[in-house]
Amino acid sequence: MKIVTWNVNGLRAALRKGILDWVLDESPDILCLQETRVRPDQLKEEQRNIPGYQIVWNPAERAGYSGVATWTREAPQEIEVGMGAPRFDVEGRVIRTRHPGFFLYNIYFPNGQRGHERVEYKLDFYAHLLDTCDALHAAGESVIITGDFNTAHREIDLRNPKENANTSGFLPEERAWIDRYLEHGFVEVYRHLYPDREQYTWWTYRFNARQRNVGWRIDYFLVSESLLPRVQDVIIHDDVLGSDHCPVALLID
Repeated sequence: MKIVTWNVNGLRAALRKGILDWVLDESPDILCLQETRVRPDQLKEEQRNIPGYQIVWNPAERAGYSGVATWTREAPQEIEVGMGAPRFDVEGRVIRTRHPGFFLYNIYFPNGQRGHERVEYKLDFYAHLLDTCDALHAAGESVIITGDFNTAHREIDLRNPKENANTSGFLPEERAWIDRYLEHGFVEVYRHLYPDREQYTWWTYRFNARQRNVGWRIDYFLVSESLLPRVQDVIIHDDVLGSDHCPVALLID
């Protein structure tokens, strides 16, 4: 099975840039999109009904903001939109689907913002999700969390860690939440497979950052420890354009 995650930074703009050609060529079993910033009724018929895929949408209440969508070739066994927490759910950040052997979370984690005004909200979001995942683990379930985490976990995960020590996305309190997930039965599989590889998934549009590869790795797959024997690979497609993020694929039995 191939699961792809991609923050498309506006689905309509990304479609105009040709991302659908890459998706259809890559043909993932599941595609998790973040920051779609669109309602399905704002798309053309051929853009919201993709041959071979069932699509679950979770747009934000605020127009042109946030939003996630999960495309699946096989219909999920269960679908849950949001986390049952109105404070977070108004922003259209979460879709949970159930598939044979695991729950899959497609998530666009909040950004703490340049002035740190949303850091507390972001950390509360991490905490609420972890409580839910703890309950699933306690019930014997396996979980995959994917999406834009909006946090670089370790210094190796961004080009300029010292310069960004006080930047939201690399604050100690944000990074500590990734540690907490790993302490609660999750494995960050890319870093597990490639402990020393420097590769990024997001580049600012400014300063020719992508051409110079001055980036951050903030798009992850966290999987339950019980699923780790099934993981075959994680591939960062950093040569694929169409967004300020690139797609990341998980290959799992």
